[in-house]
Amino acid sequence: MVFPHRGSIGEVGIVPKDKRYVMSTSLMKLTCDKRKADPFYLFYYFKSSTGRHELLKNSSQVGTPGIGQPLASLKSIRLILPPIQEQRAIAHILGTLDDKIELNRKMNQTLEAMARASFKSWFVDFDPVRAKAEGRDPGLLPDLAALFPEGFEDSELGEIPMGWRVQQLGDLIELAYGKALKEENRQPGNVPVFGSNGQVGTHNDKLVTGPGIVVGRKGNPGIVTWAPSDFFPIDTTFYIVTKGTCNSLYFLFYALQDQNLASLGADSAVPGLNRNMAYMSQLVVPAAPILDAFDKVAQPVFERISHNNVESRTLASLRDALLPKLLSGEIRVHEAN
Repeated sequence: MVFPHRGSIGEVGIVPKDKRYVMSTSLMKLTCDKRKADPFYLFYYFKSSTGRHELLKNSSQVGTPGIGQPLASLKSIRLILPPIQEQRAIAHILGTLDDKIELNRKMNQTLEAMARASFKSWFVDFDPVRAKAEGRDPGLLPDLAALFPEGFEDSELGEIPMGWRVQQLGDLIELAYGKALKEENRQPGNVPVFGSNGQVGTHNDKLVTGPGIVVGRKGNPGIVTWAPSDFFPIDTTFYIVTKGTCNSLYFLFYALQDQNLASLGADSAVPGLNRNMAYMSQLVVPAAPILDAFDKVAQPVFERISHNNVESRTLASLRDALLPKLLSGEIRVHEAN
C-alpha cells in the first residue's frame, strides 16, 4: 500500500501484484507480513472512516496539508486484526463489489466508444456516403444503407452528403438556463442534480423531463453531459431544448461535444459560455430518417450505460455500508455473504 504524506493525505492506494512502480517522495509505503495481515483487508481498513482518522490524526492543514514524521506516524497506528482467514474473507466480499463496479466502468467505456464511433463514421467522416459514391459496400444492412445518399455537394463547410443541410446551432436548439438550487436546499430524492461538470447531487423534484443534455455555463463552460432521466440543472448550466428541426438528442449530444464550446467564452472574471456565440456554430444535419436510424442504434447503448451506472452506485452504497460493519465485527462474514 502507498499513502500520501503531503497533499492528498488520508488517501490510500494498492499496487497490484508483480507490478514495478516508482514512488514519489510525497508517498510512504507499507508492506504487510502476510502471515498476520492481508494487504487487501488493510487497504479497506484505511479506506474506512476509522482508518482514515488514524492516518490523519497527526496531520497539519497549515499550508500544504501534510503528516508530521510520516513513517513514525504510520508505524504507530494500532488496530485489531481478526484471524487471517476472516481478513481474507472480508477483503474478498468488498473486493468482489469493487471488481463488479470496475467491470461496469470498463463496459461503459466500450459502449460509449461504440456509439461515438458510429456517430463519427456516419456524420463526420461520411463513410457510408463515400462507400456508395465509390461503388463499395457501405457495410450496413440494406434498409439502413439505402437511407444514405450516393454522393456529395458543395456547402459553406466544404463537401457534405447530398440533401443534407448546414444549419446554425441556434436554429436547432435553445440553451435554456438552469435554476439555482443550493446544496443546503436540496431534499432527499433520486432526481440527479447537474452542475457545469456533471452530477453534483440529488433532489426530490425535477426541473426538466429526461433524458436530456446539460451544458456547462459557468466554471466549466462547454462541458456536455448526458442526463438519462428526469433531472435538475442548476444555474451554472444550460440545458437543451430542441426546436423541432432536429429532435435526436443522441445526435445533438455528440455534435455538441465536437463543437469545442469551451472556446466560446464570455468576457468575465469567471469562465463562462457565451450563448449567442454558441448559437452561431454550424452543424451538418442529415435527413430525418437517418437521425431516426441513429437513435435506434444509440438508444439501447445509452440505456445500458445508464443501467450500469445505477447498478454501480447501488454496489458502491452496499460496499460503503458493509465496510465499517465488517471491520468492526458488527456483521460477520457469513451474514455479509
